[in-house]
Amino acid sequence: MGLAAILWGGDAKAGGLDVVMALPSSTLTFSSAFIAEDAGLYKKHGLHVTTRYLVGLASNSAVADGHADFLIGTGATFLNAAAHGQRLLAIAKMSDRPLIEMVIRKDVASRAGITEETPFAERIKAIKGGTVAVQGTGTIVHSIERLVVRKAGLDPDADVKVIAMEPQAMLPALMAKRIDGFATSPPFTTEAVIKGDAILLASGPRGDLADYIPFDYVILQTRPELCAAEPEKCLRMVAAYQEATDFIRKHPTEALEILRKRFTQIGPAILEAAWPVVAEANTSDIRVTREGLDNAQRWSLDAGLLDPTAVITDFSGLYTADYVR
Repeated sequence: MGLAAILWGGDAKAGGLDVVMALPSSTLTFSSAFIAEDAGLYKKHGLHVTTRYLVGLASNSAVADGHADFLIGTGATFLNAAAHGQRLLAIAKMSDRPLIEMVIRKDVASRAGITEETPFAERIKAIKGGTVAVQGTGTIVHSIERLVVRKAGLDPDADVKVIAMEPQAMLPALMAKRIDGFATSPPFTTEAVIKGDAILLASGPRGDLADYIPFDYVILQTRPELCAAEPEKCLRMVAAYQEATDFIRKHPTEALEILRKRFTQIGPAILEAAWPVVAEANTSDIRVTREGLDNAQRWSLDAGLLDPTAVITDFSGLYTADYVR
């Protein structure tokens, strides 16, 4: 009952608005969306939200084409799409650091003589000649593999083989030695480390790539014309996400209890180990910033997934804080 009082804090707004939300995947990266739905925050703000899971850039296309109203995606993907003419509007951010990690099979690490304490660049070199699974080539998850490999002085196209795979399939493939490492979001990377099958090779949320922080990573996006035509819908969505991120930061234990049913395939101990890193990445200031977007774009550029000729220098019309209250 105490938890309900924290979450609800009043009656739902009258005049419910129908919203279609697109999410790229079901990982802890999107905890704010799950809290907004499962803790009744959408309903509190008079929103009737239908969620569709559309992998990778399909969620961006669904919003751009009018098949969905909002999406939650990464700042890097948002800017890459804008550089190619698909200009959406970022109206809030829920995380200010990249929530992606990369692990390497423990026996591969042992042969290379590395541990998690080995200096970063030397650690990464252990993946040379290996096969890494990512959650979609050309995606933000793929970008961490390319970025860290390049920072170690390796060629991501020649020195590492990359294959696409769903997060749930990565650890079984690692255990079967079909892959040497994988990149995705917690809790899947956490599970590989906790079970002793892998070591952490690189981690965005743990600060291995601190020169890209603040990074407007998890952002709420829509079509500019939607907010112009239905400002109340954008105001209510931002308000729901403000409450969701506040709740995660201030009541992480209670938030985890709500999230458990979303991740029943992950053991309780693994989920508990992954959660503090994710919860701390949720930001208290949900306004999208130029600095956070600059760092997101620089990440893609340094990963070699953005052509230097496509770099955005004028961010006008791409983000706003008008709907943050």
